[in-house]
Amino acid sequence: MAIPRTVREDFPILRRRVHGKPLVYLDSAATSQKPRQVIEALVRYYEEYNANVHRGIYAIAEEATARYEEARGKVAAFIGARRPEEVIFTRSTTEALNLVAYAWGLHHLREGDEILLTEMEHHSNLVPWQIIAAMRGATLRFLPFDEEGFLVLDDLERVLTERTKVVAISHQSNVLGTINPVAEIAERAHAVGAIVVVDGAQSVPHMPVDVKELGCDFLAFSGHKMCGPTGIGALYGRYELLEAMPPFHGGGEMIQLVHLHTSTYKDPPWKFEAGTPNIADAIAWGVAVDYLSGIGMEAIRVHEKELVRYALNRLQEMGEVKVYGPRDVERRGSAIAFNVADVHPHDVAQVLDQEGICIRAGHHCTQPLHRRLGVAATARASFYLYNTEEDIDKLVAGLQRVRELFSRVPR
Repeated sequence: MAIPRTVREDFPILRRRVHGKPLVYLDSAATSQKPRQVIEALVRYYEEYNANVHRGIYAIAEEATARYEEARGKVAAFIGARRPEEVIFTRSTTEALNLVAYAWGLHHLREGDEILLTEMEHHSNLVPWQIIAAMRGATLRFLPFDEEGFLVLDDLERVLTERTKVVAISHQSNVLGTINPVAEIAERAHAVGAIVVVDGAQSVPHMPVDVKELGCDFLAFSGHKMCGPTGIGALYGRYELLEAMPPFHGGGEMIQLVHLHTSTYKDPPWKFEAGTPNIADAIAWGVAVDYLSGIGMEAIRVHEKELVRYALNRLQEMGEVKVYGPRDVERRGSAIAFNVADVHPHDVAQVLDQEGICIRAGHHCTQPLHRRLGVAATARASFYLYNTEEDIDKLVAGLQRVRELFSRVPR
């Protein structure tokens, strides 16, 4: 089923003009735009039933609690969790990954243990493990990627050993677009007794994701990349693992009994949600899940593959543009990193901005990946359900403008 062009009408910001030009938003890998339905859900909460959850016994507090927990159920169902209690609300993918690193890693890793990562990880799935490894005397090991941008699975036998306790891997690279074979890696990781932590920030918004099919133990992802508000994310964890983990934060609402010297804690997920949660954004995220489910994640995936195929072909037609990552659209997502010869990515982005086109430029929180590519930075265009081939045509026209401008600059 094709996504109708009328979907764009649900996103008020797409009517905006920037520098006198119609807005062309090509930075959904950083954050997605929000449909009217999500915006209205936020306003409705604050106007009609703004109250704290799990506390008050008056009507609007009970309504807020019911909607908050209803949103948890929607998010859990969206990723195929076995029960809503396997979903912990966090601020972001970053906080979710830190939660695992500290609440599981700090208490299970010992000196000589190994943590296996990949060379394409976002800093959010790298830095926390660096910190925990230093604290516990564990060793970091890395699975490399090849010239096409695929993980070198033949190296798994070398880097995955009986000492490996954690395998932390991105489901989809935010730079290369590579979709990694998580299920295969998870099976091999479990065979040596390791847990599998998946960064799903770039995959969950763009394709059907089922944690049972992935075989992961933990999955981290964010609401703001999937048409939801900022400041809300989630950690999926297998319930028996969550049950055995200590809290990440201490405070109100995560306790059963508190004495002066000791406390006991609630069951998951509430054990990990200390203090007043991000109620409004969680509820609105539930509405975003409804919105995406109504369109269909398979339809979104097909739409994005068509856009990526078209974009790769158009960019290949241009001289002096180098694209990074796989060319096979079946094995990659909708983020395309590229460079224009002899033009810094920041200059590319600035010229495109004057044309009303929004892209990302920099190292995209993946400095080791960029060192592996031999570049300091890249430009990145990323697509979502509201983008069209016309947006890509405008990107290409903008890049031609970049080349025209910088061809006049003495070198």
